[in-house]
Amino acid sequence: MDIVFDDSKLEKQCNDHKLLVRKQGQVRAKKIRQRLDDLHAAHVLDDMRNVPGKCHELSGDKSGWLSLDLDGPYRLLFIPANDPVPQKSDGGMDWTNITAVSIITIEDTHG
Repeated sequence: MDIVFDDSKLEKQCNDHKLLVRKQGQVRAKKIRQRLDDLHAAHVLDDMRNVPGKCHELSGDKSGWLSLDLDGPYRLLFIPANDPVPQKSDGGMDWTNITAVSIITIEDTHG
């Protein structure tokens, strides 16, 4: 799957191991790299249903966003980068046709 970043600072952080560890800590940095590697290895978003991280769609003010578990309450948040976003007949995201994602942020979604 293609991965782009919404923020150049986050992209730099995620692609520089020492910076990632300094900003996020050893445990979270390892999880972030695992999740990004899993996304990169996936052909379509639907492949993420079978790997650790509980990939799921968010609702409310973050409707249209997706989340992958990191450590504790921290999540890797992203959106489909296909334009237009593939949709099923019921209007939901068609995970079987999403081939690109845009990483938005890493945050505590319960705070």
